[in-house]
Amino acid sequence: MGASLIDGTAAAAQLHAELRVAVQDLTERGATPGLAVVLVGKDPASSVYVRNKIRKSVDAGFRSFHHELPTSTSESDLLSLIARLNAAPDVDGILVQLPLPDHIDARKVTAAIDPAKDVDGFHPVNVGSLSLGAPALIPCTPLGCMLLIKSVRKDLAGASAVIVGRSNIVGKPLTQLLLREDCTITLAHSKTDDLPLVCRSADVLVAAVGRPGLIRGDWIKPGAIVIDVGINRIEREGRQQLVGDVDFDAAQQVAGALTPVPGGVGPMTIACLLRNTVEAACRRRGVGSPFATC
Repeated sequence: MGASLIDGTAAAAQLHAELRVAVQDLTERGATPGLAVVLVGKDPASSVYVRNKIRKSVDAGFRSFHHELPTSTSESDLLSLIARLNAAPDVDGILVQLPLPDHIDARKVTAAIDPAKDVDGFHPVNVGSLSLGAPALIPCTPLGCMLLIKSVRKDLAGASAVIVGRSNIVGKPLTQLLLREDCTITLAHSKTDDLPLVCRSADVLVAAVGRPGLIRGDWIKPGAIVIDVGINRIEREGRQQLVGDVDFDAAQQVAGALTPVPGGVGPMTIACLLRNTVEAACRRRGVGSPFATC
């Protein structure tokens, strides 16, 4: 019969519709959310991501502030810009697109952003709050993953969840979110013994390692929810193609539900960035959040 597809494009469109309503409500209160995006340098992939983020924020009715800086920008100049954005009353969210040029310390830049405006969810205060179960701005990709998982299975209590990939951006924060849902978590990585066996234990399997087709069909528990975070560009039959970390065709024969690449987690990441910006705008103004806790 095959796995049902988890349509991230449709889920993101639904979230964008909810965002437009929330932004309109805030605008009527005289508090239109503002998102500042900072891009340093000319990395092609980063430029594409930033354009998409700006376009989606404008479509949702945000104030959009775009700062495109040359590769030669000094760390001190970037930190000065962040300080100005921290103080700007019409800016609710600040996103500094990564990666940064080698001469700029990304950790120092991330730590300089006001945690209340840190819509990427990378500031140590937000990371710590998430691990404590306190209110936090949640990293966008893990938040998108959780929304997609819960679109398939609302009650995750007691489920076995395996995350392959221990990055600070996806694996670690997603571990905290799944723990909140009373899952039993295994955070696997390149040094995990017998990774196929570990994966086969998962009711929820998340692949976030950046290795095309790593997760094969016989690594998947029948009926499992499989979330593929990987976005890998490969050449196939003389053409460039985007694929995930999961062998999609094989997984589709075994999994219960599966995200495609593209069209799965990717669209949710930008939608969740905008959701975080609305969340930040509401918190800064003492207004209740329009979104259910994830």
